[in-house]
Amino acid sequence: MAVSKDHASCWVYKDLTVTTKQIQALSTAARASGGKDECQVRLTGIEREYWMGTEIGRLGGCGFRGTVTAGDGSNQKGGEMGAEYVNLRKQRKRQQRKVEHEEEGSSLNRPELAAFVLALRGTPVTKPMLYLCDNQALLKAVKRWVGGGGKATLVGAPDADILLEAIEELRKRTPAGAATFLVKVKAHRGEPANEEADIQADKAI
Repeated sequence: MAVSKDHASCWVYKDLTVTTKQIQALSTAARASGGKDECQVRLTGIEREYWMGTEIGRLGGCGFRGTVTAGDGSNQKGGEMGAEYVNLRKQRKRQQRKVEHEEEGSSLNRPELAAFVLALRGTPVTKPMLYLCDNQALLKAVKRWVGGGGKATLVGAPDADILLEAIEELRKRTPAGAATFLVKVKAHRGEPANEEADIQADKAI
């Protein structure tokens, strides 16, 4: 479906019969003003085929045998920051926090790290966890500590306080035998958990 200021076009299967009522409903929905779209995943009926064909569906996220979470951070003008994580299968299970600055130095990645920590704390240490995020810098920050041994250090690292919390939460999961997967998803492409986290991160400020 394509929408402009003056026109709206919708392409459908050639043998599909579309009523005037349906056209009016689509036109109204397309021109509706308001906040960001909210997506809900339903893995039954024809909707299952759609969701299994999305980016996260093809990566195995929709059928993941564990907890599927997503987080996002928000940076506003004036330096205010917020973080949010959501559970894909339990939409009511979520947390949001306003993020404070660190005296020793902060980066734009700070609220993203805070959202990751919220997701780790909200997931039982014995359950495998899949974390979806749209921030490459977060993945790089965490990857430094995978197999880093005693050489890795937090000295001089921005957001060291929150990064330390993330590392400690990850270390709790290792002896419990619970795998933790971090997956980069494209921002604002309709991935439901990521979109919901994005909406709520703004509200946390």
